Amino acid sequence: MTELARIPLAGVIGSPIAHSRSPALHGYWLKRYGLKGHYIPMDVAQADLREALSMLPRLGFVGLNVTIPHKETILGLADIVTDRAALIGAANTLIFRKDGKVHADNTDGAGFIANLRQQAPDWVPQAGPAVVWGAGGAARAVVAALIEVGVPEIRLANRSRARADALRADFGPKLVVSDWVQAGNILEDAATVVNTTSLGMVGKAEFRVPLDALSPKAVVSDLVYTPLQTGLLASAEAIGCRVVDGLGMLLHQAAPGFERWFGIRPEIDEATRAAVLAQ
Repeated sequence: MTELARIPLAGVIGSPIAHSRSPALHGYWLKRYGLKGHYIPMDVAQADLREALSMLPRLGFVGLNVTIPHKETILGLADIVTDRAALIGAANTLIFRKDGKVHADNTDGAGFIANLRQQAPDWVPQAGPAVVWGAGGAARAVVAALIEVGVPEIRLANRSRARADALRADFGPKLVVSDWVQAGNILEDAATVVNTTSLGMVGKAEFRVPLDALSPKAVVSDLVYTPLQTGLLASAEAIGCRVVDGLGMLLHQAAPGFERWFGIRPEIDEATRAAVLAQ
C-alpha cells in the first residue's frame, strides 16, 4: 500500500477570528490553482499560544497568519525573526520549517506598497512628504515600508502623542510628529496620505480630520476596508486625489505566505477581490 503525502494545512490565529476574510482568500486561491491543502481559522487565547505553536506543526500545519492580539507576542515565541518583523515589532506570517524552527515575518509593509503600486501605478514615493495617521502596528509597518522606498519625510499624528513619539524614537529623523489637533494642518504639499487608524470603519467613530489642505495631486490610502470606500476616500476623491482602498493590502500581504506554504505565488486581480468581497 502506497503511503499518501500529507496534505499541507495553514490557517490564521487570533482572538476573535470569525470576522477574518483570510479563509475566504486562501480558500479561493487553493481552489483556483487546484492545490491540495486547507486554510483554517483558529480562535486561540493568549494563554494557549505557546502550546498551539508547539502542536500545530505536528498536525500537518506548514504555517500561519497571525492577527490581533498575537502579532507582538509571537515574536518572543519564534525561533527566527526577520529584520523587518523585528523593526516593526510584530509578525503576521509564520513558516513552520522542516527543521522544526518557527520562522516569523511581517509582510504588511510589502503588501501596503504593492497595493499602492497596483491601484496607483503613477505613484512616486519621492514626490513629496507622506502623512500617516495612527501609530499602532499597522502604522509601524507602513512607516517602515515608506522609508524603505524613499519617501523623504513622514509626518505622523496619532490620538495618543506618546505612541507617535515612540515611533519616531524607533524609526529616526525622517519622522516629524504633530499633535492630533494638527492632523489636518500637516497635509500641505503632502504627496502620500495614509490612514492606519480604525476611524471610519463600520462600528467605529467617523473620520473627521479636515482635508482643506489636501492637494488633488496626492495619493490617499485608507487601510480600512469595511466599508470599501470610506468617508476619507470619498472626500479625497471629490478633491481629485487618486485613492487606494485597504482591501488590496490584505490581498498582497497574504501572497508571500501562500507561496511559502503551498508552492505557488497567487495572482492578485479583480477575480480575487470579488471572491473576498463576496464572503
